[in-house]
Amino acid sequence: MIILGTGTSVGVPAIGCNCPVCTSKDPRDNRTRCSVILGLEQGNLLIDTPPDLRQQLLREKIGLVHAVLFTHEHADHVFGLDDLRLFPFYLGHAVPLYCEAKVEARIRKSFDYAFSDKPHTHEGAAPQLEFRSISVEPFEILGQHFMPIRLRHGPRFEVLGFRFGNVAYCTDTNGITDENLAKLEGLDVLVLDALRPRPHVTHFSLDEAVAVAEKLNPKRTIFTHISHELPYAATNDRLPTGMELGYDGMRVPLT
Repeated sequence: MIILGTGTSVGVPAIGCNCPVCTSKDPRDNRTRCSVILGLEQGNLLIDTPPDLRQQLLREKIGLVHAVLFTHEHADHVFGLDDLRLFPFYLGHAVPLYCEAKVEARIRKSFDYAFSDKPHTHEGAAPQLEFRSISVEPFEILGQHFMPIRLRHGPRFEVLGFRFGNVAYCTDTNGITDENLAKLEGLDVLVLDALRPRPHVTHFSLDEAVAVAEKLNPKRTIFTHISHELPYAATNDRLPTGMELGYDGMRVPLT
């Protein structure tokens, strides 16, 4: 697993901000919008298509995406979708998109040109995409079994996290029920939302995320969806053993 992006919705550095993190010379403080890619036996699975997707794939020298899985439909997780346009040329077919119905509805609305009945001006003018519906029931992609985890993302919104083997990816959340926490027991690696030191209405604060990690006790916890309020080095120095901030380009073995 390569963690492509670890930043909050506006990224770090934030536009117009001259704070110590936004002006940091530590490359681990430079955070593009959240996404990960999994190198599976049957191909590369991308989770979410953030606005920084092209930059992320070029940076990590990833030349092919075989399928995409979505956590939810917020702009910072879907608005890089047009960067998938090249992959059908390589694959020989449309890119499969695995998502819930509400995510499909947002994509169809925001990228209506990709689904228009009108002919395109030329081949490759729009991404070729094929939706495949998922729910909270387990499913398989590219030979890998996935267990969806329902997460609360603020008072009126829900997203999906995913467990695959003994690794789980749970971004954009500030609430996990006991029933769903039970699905995250026995992990080797937990990637978990931790926005900032202070509480937030839709994201775990760092202390809240640490408390979740201490309850689940995975072998390793990596925090993501990080704002400019958390400097990489200084924050890691005070985190409990086995916990760390993620950074763009971090590689995590899938066991």
